[in-house]
Amino acid sequence: MNGGETVIEVKDLTKVYPAAARLFGDGGREKLAVDRVSFDVHRGEIFGLLGPNGAGKTTTIKMLSTLLIPTSGSATVLGLDVVSGSVKLRPRINLVSGGERGLYFRLTGRQNLEFFSDMYRVPREAKKKKIGDLLELVGLTEAADIRVEEYSRGMKQRLHLARGLVNDPEVLFLDEPTLGLDPEISRETRALIRRLSEKGMTILLTTHYMFEADELCDRLAIISDGRIRAMGSPYSMKESVRNDSIIEIEARELGEAQKKELADLPGVSAVSVEFLEGRQLARIVVDDAPALIPTVAALLENRKVISIRVDQPTLEDAYIKMVNAK
Repeated sequence: MNGGETVIEVKDLTKVYPAAARLFGDGGREKLAVDRVSFDVHRGEIFGLLGPNGAGKTTTIKMLSTLLIPTSGSATVLGLDVVSGSVKLRPRINLVSGGERGLYFRLTGRQNLEFFSDMYRVPREAKKKKIGDLLELVGLTEAADIRVEEYSRGMKQRLHLARGLVNDPEVLFLDEPTLGLDPEISRETRALIRRLSEKGMTILLTTHYMFEADELCDRLAIISDGRIRAMGSPYSMKESVRNDSIIEIEARELGEAQKKELADLPGVSAVSVEFLEGRQLARIVVDDAPALIPTVAALLENRKVISIRVDQPTLEDAYIKMVNAK
């Protein structure tokens, strides 16, 4: 996909939220949400912004879709500046945020699409067929005339996607498109995103799901604390940890103190701990796992260790290593 026509260009994009009143509990301090972010996206590409909650993903996508004005830096989409060219740009793009917002619950699915089609001035003679095609595309034909308040969460998300396609956007922005969906609906949503890309649509999505970024994205940027830490294809990122090895530990009494002790060991480049019900799962990115296992085992001797094993690095391990890089 690299080398094609560039349709999104981002240069040193920055967003600072002004200080809120002290009654909101942040001490009245400014918040730097996005810090000099730069990247580009090519036509027909699926480009991902991968990072944890609060990393700056949603703020970035809102600036690119003209919903927020940047503090500094610049961005163009389809050759139009996202600030000065926003009026001309909006009919050519769309944003799907998901969740409970953005739909009218007392209207049916079909009526929602009719409303948004009118907002985008879809010609009357084409509107009926367009809406029928979209309902079929997202699997809601049989539920088209049911009020949205009776839809399941997955049905609402599919209607969100249909809404985002009413104007045949050249660029589609997807903010956490599968957040909160069950595995089957998530899989169907990802398949739909791939089909849209195969038809030539350019898609920029945000996600904090590693497997989703790995499965969908041609390229992705890892973002943390408002800054891009790494960028490339999922394959290239996994290659960056190919020569590392992973120690995976399952235990019942691992805490933040043990995480710091593990991170301070020689040869350790990153540590992640997932806190599950009644147990913890730690993954340690190291230079030489077999050589370090005795040291790790001794360190965690009194932490009710269930198992210690050596594993192959994944995209998530690359992500953890890059986010923790100084």
